[in-house]
Amino acid sequence: MRWKSSRRSTNIEDRRSESADSGGSGRGFRIGSGGKKGGIGIILVAVVVLLMGGDPSTLINMLLGGGSVPVQTQTMSRIAPSQAPTDEMAEFVSVVLADTEDTWTPLFQQMGKTYQKPRLVLFRGAVKSACGTAQSAMGPFYCPGDQKVYIDLSFYEELKHAFKAPGDFAQAYVIAHEVGHHVQQQFGILQKIHQMQRDMPKSEANVLSVKLELQADCLAGIWAFHANRVRNIVEPGDIDEAMNAASKIGDDAIQKRAQGYAVRDSFTHGTSAQRVKWFNQGFTRGDVQSCNTFSS
Repeated sequence: MRWKSSRRSTNIEDRRSESADSGGSGRGFRIGSGGKKGGIGIILVAVVVLLMGGDPSTLINMLLGGGSVPVQTQTMSRIAPSQAPTDEMAEFVSVVLADTEDTWTPLFQQMGKTYQKPRLVLFRGAVKSACGTAQSAMGPFYCPGDQKVYIDLSFYEELKHAFKAPGDFAQAYVIAHEVGHHVQQQFGILQKIHQMQRDMPKSEANVLSVKLELQADCLAGIWAFHANRVRNIVEPGDIDEAMNAASKIGDDAIQKRAQGYAVRDSFTHGTSAQRVKWFNQGFTRGDVQSCNTFSS
């Protein structure tokens, strides 16, 4: 990916020197007696858990009753990075964020809308967000409550070694996918889908969660299409890196690697084939209308 001479975003919060109270143990949020239990707080946290594969009905019950809320995620066990994240990695992320800004701002203008740029938070270990306290093991995530993307850069070591998805464009795809969720938030899609999911059985809610994630993959492909058309950022092999990453983090691939088999009703992000298909759809079409995964 051609990036070193590109613009850096100023919408970066570097919290890597801070520490956050994990509020519990393992991979979950802990909502105690002093936690936010109002309807808005529940909705904001539930949306994020949906995006990361959690069960909203279980979450809401746990929030109302207090205690530790386990969060199902798509990441494998953490591995020790070969080296600490470098300043160059943080610089790379700021370039990718800037490029998504330079892509979505004019696209929103063409639709008669104003793109509200998200902020990206760099952290280590754990971080506090408007959606609760999250740990690195949860992987990168988008919080609609504060409209920020969160990432521990050591995730890229996991992407490379545990998921066998190396390459700078694979790393860029991760950011573009999370920004895709921000685009969904700007369009009002996240809010509408979550409202629909609240009264659904888990299996039906999971189907909508898959469609949300596949649409974010397609929106990441749209970013790649326009960024390359306007700024010529794509080098040979880059798109293969992104599609390889999409393939390696499909629900079926992760479940088979973890337990030897896949359970389709539990899918929340889509199969490897679906994730590759929708990223490629966005990249080859470059049209937001082509990302209507909900009609598929």
